[in-house]
Amino acid sequence: MITQTEFGTTSKGHSVSLFTLSNGTVSVKITNFGGIIVAIEVPDKHKQVADVVLGFDNVKGYEAKHPYFGATVGRVSGRIGQGKFTLNGEDYQLAINNGPNHLHGGLEGFDKKIFQATIENDSLKLVYVSADGEEGYPGEVTVTVVYSLGEDNGLVIDYHATSTKSTPISLTNHSYFNLAGHEAGSITDHVIQIPSDRFAESDVETLLATGTLLPVADSVFDLRQPVLIGDRIHDIPGGGFDVTYSNPNPSSDFVCARVEHPGSGRVLEVKTNQPGVHLYTGNFLDGSLTGKNGVHYPKHSALCLEMQNFPNAVNLPSFPSCILNPGEVYSSTTIYKFSLLP
Repeated sequence: MITQTEFGTTSKGHSVSLFTLSNGTVSVKITNFGGIIVAIEVPDKHKQVADVVLGFDNVKGYEAKHPYFGATVGRVSGRIGQGKFTLNGEDYQLAINNGPNHLHGGLEGFDKKIFQATIENDSLKLVYVSADGEEGYPGEVTVTVVYSLGEDNGLVIDYHATSTKSTPISLTNHSYFNLAGHEAGSITDHVIQIPSDRFAESDVETLLATGTLLPVADSVFDLRQPVLIGDRIHDIPGGGFDVTYSNPNPSSDFVCARVEHPGSGRVLEVKTNQPGVHLYTGNFLDGSLTGKNGVHYPKHSALCLEMQNFPNAVNLPSFPSCILNPGEVYSSTTIYKFSLLP
């Protein structure tokens, strides 16, 4: 079942909506501003329901600068070095919004756009047309994001895109999860497992991917066996995880990431057809943002699992291509499935 309510008015006078997908057990709230997941309400082992994603009470919070809470990220997720790339013999300069680099689509990425929304049976369909030249990208790109909530408590996000010119594209969702509840304050009591044996090397200074995949063996990034986040997070350079793992089996049948919260019994499993599994542990959260119900979100109060291509792939031929050509259809699927520990 999907219901629609008002979610406020933007500073430009555009009214936006909040759509609630519910299957009787789990409910997911999504706004057509930025294709943002505003809330995911999940019961615990005692049937107590909590909202397990960080966010804001209304559109004003999302319109202001924030760390992409729940957002649809595009055209390209992750950093592009100096915002530059060359495609078909032409040099392109993208908007710079992260030090010297381009991050998550630029100064006004998809997270700040209003999508056209339609309810189709038990799915929410959001469409946005990105103009040729937007944020420096070539081609007019039509993006469709479809959200559906299954009876198995799996939230399925299907992305499709077409373009009038060759252009890089890598869409993802940037939800911040805390399975104890968005107000809980820490994820150090969560257990995580990512069954990947390789991760993308990043330059310590620039944070840019180098194009090399390194083995996780004998490193702090080895999550092939379940790890209590609090036992590992302080050993990670840079104050926590901000790393892209190589997905060993990009398909809707393979669990490429699993998170458990023993206290509540909640479990999150993620599946995707994308080659990259990006783990970010809210290292730059500092408690300054006022979120839902007046809650402040400190460092390490949530984690993101962003399913995407490898960052900076447009400049790194060793990574899978992120180029969408005219006549082709970009297609990406991510499944966030919620359950309880036995």
